[in-house]
Amino acid sequence: MAQAFRRNKVPYLFLLPTALGMLLLQALPILQGLYLGFLRSRKEMLLAYLSAPWAGLENFRQILFNPASPIRSGLWDAVRNTVLYAILVTIGTLGTGMAMALLVNREFRFRSAARTLMLFPWIVPTYVVGLLWGFLWQRDVGLVNIILTDWLHIFSTKPTWLIGPNTLWAIVIPTIWRQWPFSMLMLLAGLQSIPKDVYEAAEIDGANKWHSFWKITWPLLKPVWAILILHGMIFNVYSFNIVIMMFGNGAGYPGKYGDLLMTDLFRNSFQMWDFGTGAAMSSLLMLAMMTLVFIWYRIFRDQLTGK
Repeated sequence: MAQAFRRNKVPYLFLLPTALGMLLLQALPILQGLYLGFLRSRKEMLLAYLSAPWAGLENFRQILFNPASPIRSGLWDAVRNTVLYAILVTIGTLGTGMAMALLVNREFRFRSAARTLMLFPWIVPTYVVGLLWGFLWQRDVGLVNIILTDWLHIFSTKPTWLIGPNTLWAIVIPTIWRQWPFSMLMLLAGLQSIPKDVYEAAEIDGANKWHSFWKITWPLLKPVWAILILHGMIFNVYSFNIVIMMFGNGAGYPGKYGDLLMTDLFRNSFQMWDFGTGAAMSSLLMLAMMTLVFIWYRIFRDQLTGK
């Protein structure tokens, strides 16, 4: 090992600033957050910070096993909503992104302009998306109900979107609208890396469009799909801005059907001034996400390693 280190000393020196940066900016805050989860850090102990009284596993017990704990209230609703939200948004963004990537990969007039315009939702800040869609979902004066009820007559009465079970759709649809251009961009890059000769050979052999997509495009895009699925699941589980801005600009409550883990965690940590329990919740969430990444790697390992 020492000989290998001496032989690659220069590359290791170039990597050293990155390693130090990752240690400073990622490892230390993670370790600090994990440690905070074992402390009784409340509002009155705010100045003590990491010197707050040791609580052991009490914060974790309150979250997982104490039904009377205030932080437990609504937690499983937030878990259910977050799982549904992450799955629906990931499927929606990948499906829409794939359809749009196939569309703009074709030759047509003003294709470059169309590609540029399709990126517009992606450049809108997420907190602006939350504010705008909060107005659009208003029951009486919102544009969504005006179109669906007054113009298209799909509903006989105007539905309520920001209260009740429809709340989940009220946060899923804006998130898909905001994120699908990123999926389109990645999938379009993947499509353009596939040689045209492959499609021409398949066409000579009698393959139609569907066969070409299913036998050529789909398998060759699997590595891109794998990355997008991982990115989508992690990004959506940690989603915060759209939901928090849609409901009271951070001061409101998304309700039983709209509350996500991150908004629940924010409310319990920064509005209830319970940083120890909030850090414990963050640690549990990080553990769950590490498990998700492990499962993802087991599923897509062959596509990622090219076997």
